Amino acid sequence: MRLTQFTDYALRLLIYATTHRDRLITIEETAAVYDISRNHLMKVANHLAREGYVRSVRGRAGGLTLAAPPETINLGQLIRSTEPDFAMVECFGEADQCRITPSCRLKGILGRALAAFLAEMDRHTLADLVLTPEQFGIERPAA
Repeated sequence: MRLTQFTDYALRLLIYATTHRDRLITIEETAAVYDISRNHLMKVANHLAREGYVRSVRGRAGGLTLAAPPETINLGQLIRSTEPDFAMVECFGEADQCRITPSCRLKGILGRALAAFLAEMDRHTLADLVLTPEQFGIERPAA
C-alpha cells in the first residue's frame, strides 16, 4: 500500500504547523522547507481548512495555524479524509474485471491488512509525530 502525495503533503503541513504553533505559517515557507509544489500544497491546505484541521487567516499577515491541539488530531481520520480510496488491487473497486475474483482470497487478506493499518493509525495523533523540545534534547528556559 502507498499513501498518495496529497496525504503525504497533508501530514507534512500539519507537522510543520505543529512545530510552529507560536505563529502563523505560510504555504510559501512550508513549500520551500519541504521543496514541494506550492500549488499542490495550496490544494492540500484548502482541504485541511475545509475539514477543520487548520485555520486560515487571510490578508497580508495571514497564514495557517492548527485548528485543534495536535493531541486531538487523529491520524486515522486524517488519512481517511485525504485518501480518495483504498483500492489496492482491482477487486477492491466497483469495476472489478478480474477473472479469478470468485476463487481468490487476496481481497480478504488485503482487506484485513488495510483494516489493521487503519486501526493502528487510529491509535495515534498528530502529537505522536512530533518530538517536543525536551525529546529533541532542547531544554526549555526556566520561567
